[in-house]
Amino acid sequence: MRCSIGIVSLEVRYDTIIRNGRWFDGTGAPSAVRTLGIRDGHVVSITPGNLDETGCPQVIDASGKWVLPGMLDIHTHYDVEVLGGPSLSESLRHGVTTVLLGSCSLSTVYVDGVDAGDIFGRVEAIPREYVIDAVDQHKNWTNGEEYIAALESRPLGPNIAAFIGHSDMRAATMGLDRATRKDERPTKDEQAQMERMLAEALRAGFVGMSSQQLLFDKLDGEVCRSRTLPSTYAKPRELRRLKTLLRRSGRILQSGPDIENPANLASQVFQSLGIVRNPLKTSLLSAADVKSNPFAVKMMGPAARLINRMGGNFRWQHLPVPFEVYADGIDLVIFEEFGAGAAALHLREEVERNELLRDAAYRRRFRKEYDSKFGLRVWHRDFFDAEIVGCPDESVIGKSFGQVGRDRGGVHPVDAFLDLVLEHGSALRWRTTISNHRPEVLKKLARDPGIQMGFSDAGAHLRNMAFYNMGLRLLRHVRDSARSGAPFMTIEHAVHRLTGELADWYRIDAGHLRVGDRADLVIIDPEHLDSVLDSYAEESVDQYGGLSRMVNRNEDTVTAVFVGGRAVFLDGLPTDLVGTRRTGRFLRAAHNAPAPTEQEGALAHVG
Repeated sequence: MRCSIGIVSLEVRYDTIIRNGRWFDGTGAPSAVRTLGIRDGHVVSITPGNLDETGCPQVIDASGKWVLPGMLDIHTHYDVEVLGGPSLSESLRHGVTTVLLGSCSLSTVYVDGVDAGDIFGRVEAIPREYVIDAVDQHKNWTNGEEYIAALESRPLGPNIAAFIGHSDMRAATMGLDRATRKDERPTKDEQAQMERMLAEALRAGFVGMSSQQLLFDKLDGEVCRSRTLPSTYAKPRELRRLKTLLRRSGRILQSGPDIENPANLASQVFQSLGIVRNPLKTSLLSAADVKSNPFAVKMMGPAARLINRMGGNFRWQHLPVPFEVYADGIDLVIFEEFGAGAAALHLREEVERNELLRDAAYRRRFRKEYDSKFGLRVWHRDFFDAEIVGCPDESVIGKSFGQVGRDRGGVHPVDAFLDLVLEHGSALRWRTTISNHRPEVLKKLARDPGIQMGFSDAGAHLRNMAFYNMGLRLLRHVRDSARSGAPFMTIEHAVHRLTGELADWYRIDAGHLRVGDRADLVIIDPEHLDSVLDSYAEESVDQYGGLSRMVNRNEDTVTAVFVGGRAVFLDGLPTDLVGTRRTGRFLRAAHNAPAPTEQEGALAHVG
């Protein structure tokens, strides 16, 4: 495309042209085959015809492929990884171009390294010593605005948005020990300090505050080991004053209720209502079709719709795929939800732990709690529904612990499990699916307006699960159902749920692909939305001492990913920009976020 003014020739060219792909704009509007022109980090042309490719350094033929806005991951625990590995490439490679930090009351804005290690290590299964090293090595900020600047000084891969964590503020203000004692309350000055911290973060552009009341998230370390997170000790007055700031600013509370306390669960749902005050935008963990209680999920959608009809602004978070978890030995967070399991995880030393696992009284307690049918729970506690996938004793691989017990002469499943843990320790690897196992229920949840697509936990539970490609798996479910003649939602609706719907609710500049929008996008080959998406691979994490973590690998499915108009993945491989130049930026709530210029990106580099 050229134009001339007098004798001066001005050539208007594109940095990238994406030709003839099926384009989705992220609003849910009908898709269409279009050609997109990108310049200076933004979409500047969308046309059914051709664009002048003269001088364009990058032309991609997307015929037969889908071109959609980069997906959002609204629930991650990348707060530690982003410090030493800011490319966050495991999310990028699957078309996620915006991630939210600071979930579950956890962030690294105020706490020091040791407290961060105690708060993140056990709850999120990130080795404590590496959390401490990362925070102590990189922290040069004292508030939210400085934290944003520190992130943008790094070669960020995706865009970042963030909650400020309640446990972060509480521990930094009161000290972790006092913040995790039932008989301690913040002083008047400490309460005011937390309010100042939250107000500053909101002014800086954080999307809101995350809190947590779930009581089986336990601390690591020595001094406060096995206490619950600091936010769980907050009383109503403390929470009410913090929530008032969120209400006034129109920002969001992300929270997790105490599932063993129906009153707490109900209050968390109803807190969204305004009545004589502003509604509190609330995102609650989580909508899941749990095996342990198949009826609970039937109440979640109607509860959200009722609250929203009454004037609230409430959403459940939901992982739109089966919640399959893996474990090495007994190291898995689901054991924290009952006494015997938590007692084992309390012990850090293998010798001491093994002594407990051998104890007859301990085993009786474990069996009693395992067999109990009372009380709310996340894990179904069925060792017949737990498959061994790796063990030095190859004769047990492919069997459940229940079957191993039968093979060993009618041993109780608990004893079969504990015996194998004693014999093989962390070399015993097994898996189970805790929730979201019924495809028909997943279909209902996927289209429920009171439910958000999220809850991947990316960056945490490194040896336990991998949901980096959850968006791709939802798109496959939608596509396959349509092909089978039983559609439950359109592809356009599914794309909207993974992109624009989330961006609009969190009020961040992402999730859309229209003229003028930032060019954060992914190109998907729908013919490779196949069974490969269900498998996982393992990849070492350099900043965590080479620890092998579970990841997803779908190179043929995602053919290109762009952030800020620049390619970060092509044909399943990272480009030279990844880890060396900043392509993403911090997205401030309710602010437009221009794409970083080449000069800005070059300032955030390694070395």
